[in-house]
Amino acid sequence: MIFLVVLVAAIVVIALVMRAAANPGGPGRGLRGPRPPRRPRPQRPTRPLAPDDDPEFLRELERRARRDDGTPA
Repeated sequence: MIFLVVLVAAIVVIALVMRAAANPGGPGRGLRGPRPPRRPRPQRPTRPLAPDDDPEFLRELERRARRDDGTPA
């Protein structure tokens, strides 16, 4: 009978230790210590990435394609 009580107590202790180890956000954060702050993600550029997506580039290309006299290049 004592063996059964000791076995149940050991299972409970093991379960509590495993639960505490699996919860790093708990009080004191375990052995790992506090996490360093996250770095902000880099912002995406606001300009178009490809020249064919840039309206200013397309206007300049069209201007160059047409000569001053209006005939295509």
